[in-house]
Amino acid sequence: MSKTYTTHGTTIKGETIVGEARKISDIKVIVKSGRHKAQRVILKDNAECTIAKQYKFIK
Repeated sequence: MSKTYTTHGTTIKGETIVGEARKISDIKVIVKSGRHKAQRVILKDNAECTIAKQYKFIK
């Protein structure tokens, strides 16, 4: 049985995460570590994320 987390600041982590929302922001490039880059989008209005593939090894 899966849980639904609705508390502000709750973080989910996984290998693949699927997100759905009515509104999605533009893609923004962010710095993760050193020269490594990542992308960030913000989901708004009835947003929901699900872990589609969990980590094989916890990092």
